[in-house]
Amino acid sequence: MPLVIDVISDVVCPWCFIGKRHLEAALAEFRSKHSDEPAPVVRWHPFQLNPQLPKTGVPRADYLEKKFGGPARAQQIYARVTEAGKNAGINFDFNAITVQPNTVDAHRLVYRAIDQNRQDAMVEALFRAYFLEARDLTRVNVLSEIAEKAGFDRDSATEYLESGDDSELIADADQEARGMGVEGVPFFILNKKYALSGAQPPDVLLQAMEQAVADKEPAKG
Repeated sequence: MPLVIDVISDVVCPWCFIGKRHLEAALAEFRSKHSDEPAPVVRWHPFQLNPQLPKTGVPRADYLEKKFGGPARAQQIYARVTEAGKNAGINFDFNAITVQPNTVDAHRLVYRAIDQNRQDAMVEALFRAYFLEARDLTRVNVLSEIAEKAGFDRDSATEYLESGDDSELIADADQEARGMGVEGVPFFILNKKYALSGAQPPDVLLQAMEQAVADKEPAKG
């Protein structure tokens, strides 16, 4: 059985985007060392940093004012994130973002992508759209375009988004994560046994992967 990595995250969490890059680096190293074993399976799960936001989101400026006391303070806080992003190969453009969205619909697309084994592509497309292109993730037409970039039929994505299907499932999954004690994301769970919180460096993730695999192997001798 392959190593299973469950990642709890939100598509508007910059540390989650950084965590994805760190995970990719760790996975590349792991696969190079274990080329004769099945590739690890990564599964993405929803978490809402701001579940109280209305479906249409709120102006980014208002959000920053309420959360940080204004753009100036937010810029100080995001300076560390920006630097960490550059080290991970991400050029965040926080100043271009105009809407702080409710992310239920974005998470619905990530959930829908399971059937086509395209969760990673969908998560990547959503991260890039929000943090690099400042797209409004509350708009159905925007989300449909993002889904198309991830390999989905745009019309089918639009129909799904407008249906409201799986909205309660996303809310339940969010509450389940909180019930497990998840208070911040990204949060990594390996083989349902080892847990790591935060955008851990690739070497830390790799070490956890190795430990999870070692614990599955039968004792020798």
